[in-house]
Amino acid sequence: MLGFFDSGLGGLTVLREVEKRLPRYAYVYLGDNARTPYGSHSHEVIYKFTKQGVTRLFKEGAQLVILACNTASSVALRRIQQEFLPEKFPDRRVLGIIIPTAEEIASMTKTKEVGVLGTEATIHSFAYPKEITKVDAAVKVHQQACPLLVPIIEAGELEWEGLDLAVKKYTDALMRNSSKIDGVILGCTHYALIEEMFKKHLPPSVRVIAQGNIIADKLADYLSRHSEIESKLERSDRRIFMSSEDSWRVRHLFELFYGKKVDIKKVSL
Repeated sequence: MLGFFDSGLGGLTVLREVEKRLPRYAYVYLGDNARTPYGSHSHEVIYKFTKQGVTRLFKEGAQLVILACNTASSVALRRIQQEFLPEKFPDRRVLGIIIPTAEEIASMTKTKEVGVLGTEATIHSFAYPKEITKVDAAVKVHQQACPLLVPIIEAGELEWEGLDLAVKKYTDALMRNSSKIDGVILGCTHYALIEEMFKKHLPPSVRVIAQGNIIADKLADYLSRHSEIESKLERSDRRIFMSSEDSWRVRHLFELFYGKKVDIKKVSL
């Protein structure tokens, strides 16, 4: 199976696009909704929570896990790959979503100035500037933390005027850094649900980069190059959805992010 982990349910926006691109595989998704958002936690706590989520997905049968969460990818991925997997699961793989997104925006910018909007943990990790400048050292990266957005989105308040005002506040703050910015990464998978709101408040010349399609294409390429992993993946239409919290709110958000109702399996992490 292919596993997807997120602190909440934003990762479902990535899973949706991957399913369209690679419908032949079985999928298992885990959202740690009881402890979301991760963005304000310490790096050590984020690593601990991510490790627990990955372990649960491996126990469910996942051979490869995508950290469909920018916070977990920016803070925990390297330690998961270098410390945790070699010791506990040497035959499994964990991939993140930072590097593919960084490669995309570095290749498309013409002005060599780009922006990143994300959680506090993602922004303060400097993961995007590090990876973008690895691709092209000439690119200048402007960042803006958006601490209010995930709690509002997780509350399901997508039509609330306060969300629109918060998006405007953060996009205005980002663009004050430079009028030359021509691409902005939505560096949190939750933000895909309100992509049009970001576009409304950014100049028309700025390309908004959401992550679903990018990750789908990169994952397809990865599997084509790694037959040792691809050959182990279950081929079926089986879909498993797990959450560390089961409530009316979580069930509503699963439907909102995934686009249809699903059966949720409650798990303890």
